[in-house]
Amino acid sequence: MNQKNDVEVTINGKKYVLAGYESDEYLQRVATYINHKYDEFKLQDGYNMLDNDMRNVLMQINICDSFFKAQQRVNELSDMIAQKDHELFDLRHEIIGYKTQVEELQRKNEALKDSSLEEQKKIIKLEAELESASKSSRRK
Repeated sequence: MNQKNDVEVTINGKKYVLAGYESDEYLQRVATYINHKYDEFKLQDGYNMLDNDMRNVLMQINICDSFFKAQQRVNELSDMIAQKDHELFDLRHEIIGYKTQVEELQRKNEALKDSSLEEQKKIIKLEAELESASKSSRRK
């Protein structure tokens, strides 16, 4: 089991101790993300005029919105991966089909080469017989 970590972080100018089983670096990244969100809000007109409760609610809504958008993107990417996996599966089967066709064509090609060689031998034999018959008929 992982060891629980306690990490001191600063969020919006205040020090907090975050505890968790994640690494120190991860917990610091969480704090950095929240600080970045606070910095974004502080740049917006009217944010500093809101009371603390409203600021916190806006922060929570914004972080939740980021989470849901990231989750939606993960789902979209997962769907794309599943689609690509399916396409890859189909392509692999298509390649296997083509390999089978190539092997069959190679077998037919070899058979045709063998047949052609036999036919060439017959032609040479027939030409030799014709030449021999031609010489015999000239002698008579």
